[in-house]
Amino acid sequence: MTSTISPSKSQSVQVTSFQNAEGGFKASAALARDLERVLVDLIALQLVAKQAHWNIVGANFRDLHLNLDEVVAVARRGSDEVAERMRALHATPDGRPSTVAGATAIPDFPPGEIDTHDAINLIVVAIDTTVASMREVHDSVDSDDPTSADILHDYIAALEQQAWFVGAELRHPKNTKARSSSAAS
Repeated sequence: MTSTISPSKSQSVQVTSFQNAEGGFKASAALARDLERVLVDLIALQLVAKQAHWNIVGANFRDLHLNLDEVVAVARRGSDEVAERMRALHATPDGRPSTVAGATAIPDFPPGEIDTHDAINLIVVAIDTTVASMREVHDSVDSDDPTSADILHDYIAALEQQAWFVGAELRHPKNTKARSSSAAS
């Protein structure tokens, strides 16, 4: 549809109006499915990390309590960025609770209070599961849309860092016997 706008009596400009603004690159069904898979795991990760945040008890409570909010923040930013990328590609994200519960690869988190050390293990598994989903779809996403793959790169790095931060609480230095015996000499 074309109309003429006359800004002044001596000028007229032709303007083409579109019935909608649905031009541009459109996600294939496979790309939309891969991004949806990442989306539901990121949403589930936020929920699991918040559940742990509210219910942990025990040693180093405060440090883990605060770190879990960092995990939530990364997952929340990631889910928003992936969902908005999907919309930019004319795909429809589905973050409804029933969809997330039915589609996430993240194991269920136990109800009630949980010891900080148990929570650490469960959160690291949840983060690693989310990252594994991203890595599994990465090559397919990259071949369809390198821009979406760049988003995955950013969140893989951020979440792997969070897994390190959270999981380091339970780690012990490697080769402690070798260090101890050399220090005693």
